[in-house]
Amino acid sequence: MNSIRAIGYMLLVIASVVLTNTAPAQEYPAKPVRIIVTTTPASLGDLTGRVLAQRLSNAAKHPFVVENRPGGGGIIGGDAVAKAAPDGYTLLIGFHGLNAILPALGAKMPFDPIKDLAPVILAMTVPNVLVINPTMPVQSIKELVALAKAKPGTLTFASQGNGSSGHLAGELFRLSAGIDIVHVPYKGPAEAVRDLMSGQINMMFDVTALALPNVRAGKMRALAVATKVRAKVMPDLPTTAEEGLPDVEGGAWFALYAPAGTPRPVIDWLNREARTAFATEAGERLVAQGVSLPLGSPEDLAAFAADEFKRWSSVGRRAAIRLE
Repeated sequence: MNSIRAIGYMLLVIASVVLTNTAPAQEYPAKPVRIIVTTTPASLGDLTGRVLAQRLSNAAKHPFVVENRPGGGGIIGGDAVAKAAPDGYTLLIGFHGLNAILPALGAKMPFDPIKDLAPVILAMTVPNVLVINPTMPVQSIKELVALAKAKPGTLTFASQGNGSSGHLAGELFRLSAGIDIVHVPYKGPAEAVRDLMSGQINMMFDVTALALPNVRAGKMRALAVATKVRAKVMPDLPTTAEEGLPDVEGGAWFALYAPAGTPRPVIDWLNREARTAFATEAGERLVAQGVSLPLGSPEDLAAFAADEFKRWSSVGRRAAIRLE
């Protein structure tokens, strides 16, 4: 009889553990959820958040609401999520700058984006493309490199700001090609693109989704996409590897994060529903603009962000870039 009672007790314990572990997923979400976006409205990060918010709201009984908190290179919004309760009700659209580049370059941050945020899913990646003012007398990267070597210290490359993907891609291009070009940082992509098209700046690395309309309109000329394989939206455009610079890779990416310590059942629910969010017409439209949708597991995102951190740390050391 005692053995039967002992077995019964063990079964009760096991059942309570199972119910405890599954309860967060079954009950979540029990109230509205905030998705904090660290970029401005109408940006790629904002678009990522709104696609997810719409799908997650449809899948839940409570709304997922996008809240834009730009500023500080994403640090303001990231800090709010990192210090929020780890219950899945405050989420973050993280990105390359906040979750890889800034910590890789030693930026002072009030939180640790690696330790204080839990990865959920890598939603979107967008490769950089090297674009120039169309009046420049070059038609390829090889010709651009030859011009830069003939006129050291005179050609300029714009970026969306210090520590942006365009900045790091430009520095990597400078190092790999062995040329002397001058970095001109801007406060955002719009100002950089404006000065590039007006001829005040010679070149920049822009993301394909944003550069494509201006390239097609003849307002800027694309020389190469910074990936190993050609972009489907620009099939005639060579890659940097084809142009003899295989190390020059880069681009933007956007991912969903939660505060560290968020229960795994909640993370799994968010990951599962986020996958379905991009298996829609919205996802198809993004792909048509040059966006890739890696998705995958939380572990896939963690590994990807770690690789990005390692790569940009190396570039930062070689280019002597520190954002302290």
